[in-house]
Amino acid sequence: MQKSKTTAALLAFFLGCFGVHRFYVGKVGTGVAQIFTFGGLGIWALIDFIMILTGSFTDANGKKLK
Repeated sequence: MQKSKTTAALLAFFLGCFGVHRFYVGKVGTGVAQIFTFGGLGIWALIDFIMILTGSFTDANGKKLK
């Protein structure tokens, strides 16, 4: 099932430092890494947010978000 780009963007914006958007798309390993690094001190979470908005972020299966 394809994941929503809007949902992922909202999760990244509000909870990006906890990696919740990565758990949502199935990237559990990097989600855990974001929890322990607080989203790469916010930088990693910001980059993910920008990637989601531009359409270059993919789920765990390599599919673009819809």
